[in-house]
Amino acid sequence: MESADFTALPREQLARMADAGAQIVECYRVLHKAGLNIVGEVLKGQGMFYELEHYPKDDVFDGETHSQYYYHAHRTDAGENGHFHTFLRQPGMPVATLPIPYNGEEPWPVGKDALSHLIGISMDAYGFPIGLFATNRWVTAEAWYKAEDVIAMLDRFKIDHAFPSWPVNLWISAMLVLFRPQVEALLRQRDQVIAKWERKHHGVDVFEDRKLELTGHTSIDVEQQIKEVVAALENRYETACPDTVWHRKA
Repeated sequence: MESADFTALPREQLARMADAGAQIVECYRVLHKAGLNIVGEVLKGQGMFYELEHYPKDDVFDGETHSQYYYHAHRTDAGENGHFHTFLRQPGMPVATLPIPYNGEEPWPVGKDALSHLIGISMDAYGFPIGLFATNRWVTAEAWYKAEDVIAMLDRFKIDHAFPSWPVNLWISAMLVLFRPQVEALLRQRDQVIAKWERKHHGVDVFEDRKLELTGHTSIDVEQQIKEVVAALENRYETACPDTVWHRKA
């Protein structure tokens, strides 16, 4: 994927992204002081780690926002220890948001269980994020919503409690804000890949085709993202207030 152009983003969004970056850095700070990391917090007290199992058991769910996530591992991609899957369940979605029509044979979740996968976050062996990815429907057993509908759900994802770890929940909520441009691009690319695959493979249920797992992936770097966001925000401020010197916060 092409790198995001932050100079075109509204100043309000840049400010939200910068604030999310600060929250992520703070989560790393308090975890590091105790010798902990993001992945370790999710796996603590969970016993033996098995591929494909969800961690923590039964996932993490916020009953007010209907946001959900879990961590697991099953790929052997270079550098990936495992990954998070993030979701929003139907009651937390904007009003009148519906899955696309589907005529296939595989049952999709319905009603309050008609969840949507938002984005996946790849993690390294040290508990730090290294990539974002989007998937085909069968990977996460979701209902399928158009990319623009999923993008509209992103603002509603928030885990606002302390299980299994308050820093982890703050971190994963902030990650979807800091990397919002990349997430949006991956979701739009997802729909394009699905449409192209369907045209090329006539008679195949594209959403259940095991030959198509990932629809897109991009590498990420939290520190670099924050630097670029802050630079774009400073530039926007200087453009609006050319006679004022903008001092970066320490």
